[in-house]
Amino acid sequence: MTPHELISPAEPARLELTDVSIGYGSRLILENINLEIAHGAQVAVVGPNGAGKSTLFKALVGLLPIKQGQILIHSQPLGHHQDCVAYIPQREEVDWRFPVTVLDVVSMGRMGKSGWFRRMGDSDRKSVLKAMVQMGIDQWAGEAIGDLSGGQQQRVFLARALAQEPHILLMDEPFTGVDATTQEVTLQLLHDLKSLKVTVLVSTHDLNMAAQEFAQVLLLNRRIVAFGTPQEVFTPEHLRQAFGSHLLTVNSEMVVDECCPPDEKGGHSHD
Repeated sequence: MTPHELISPAEPARLELTDVSIGYGSRLILENINLEIAHGAQVAVVGPNGAGKSTLFKALVGLLPIKQGQILIHSQPLGHHQDCVAYIPQREEVDWRFPVTVLDVVSMGRMGKSGWFRRMGDSDRKSVLKAMVQMGIDQWAGEAIGDLSGGQQQRVFLARALAQEPHILLMDEPFTGVDATTQEVTLQLLHDLKSLKVTVLVSTHDLNMAAQEFAQVLLLNRRIVAFGTPQEVFTPEHLRQAFGSHLLTVNSEMVVDECCPPDEKGGHSHD
């Protein structure tokens, strides 16, 4: 089985953001974002906690309204292409106690195509099975999602995204809290999607992985600090702008202090 059997984008998925600001209530998290992601690009999205990485992803799938500006996919306004964008949230944002099986979760990836109130057809079931086989989770089809390990749960959500057959895939911290096998499976998936020209954005705190595994890096701290190749983005000046005193350098490798910068209310900020 090849990844080509799972995903076949119908047209280039260029992603364009023009003067975009996003926030919660009256508080802006991201301001004046101007960005163009080419079709088939794989971009690591990095920045400190509270920089707006998760906020960006939620806006791209319509979970957060934008305050100003415009987001275009295929040169059409956000939401015009139903089911074009797949989103894998951080594990901590999922209620793992919800009584659903692995098969139920992966099948949700087909709902945008078959409709929430229609039974899946043969093509839908085939797509679900292929996605589960590719992620190595078909043997857990009847297991409750909450009974799986963190790495296994992550692979279930990867399979759900594959079953959706997206043109753009957003992955929010997919390497956090998972086992080495899941990391390897995820990296192999990224390699497969690259050959299929699926546009991928992955948020991560691991700057070394971002530099080694991705051709492009988007460095955020409420605004775009830098966007380009790892060599262009990971300069001392850019890193100081993004991380300030939270960036350490050990043996020429970049290490980020995970302490969250305080927000305006004296607490800790999160994306």
